[in-house]
Amino acid sequence: MDKDKEKQEISVIGRLISVEVLLLLMGIGSLVSGIVTGQATQMFWGVMIISGSIALYFVRKKDWKKHWEEQEAMQQIYEQKLKEKREREHGDKK
Repeated sequence: MDKDKEKQEISVIGRLISVEVLLLLMGIGSLVSGIVTGQATQMFWGVMIISGSIALYFVRKKDWKKHWEEQEAMQQIYEQKLKEKREREHGDKK
């Protein structure tokens, strides 16, 4: 049981110190620094970093395997319809 608890603690710590969180903290730091010093460039980069880290969170959250399976299924349906259309057009010409 102790090893399972250690793994859980490591995964929680890993989630807390993930890339998304570090990027978000960096963006917040840059934004706050820009507001305090009045530099528009720092505020701009702070907003960009924060929005990028939020986008990264949603991109990583998406189930990409399911997404690509759906895309492949749609591609197969499209190719089948295209093939049937060609066969109909080819049959009409004879």
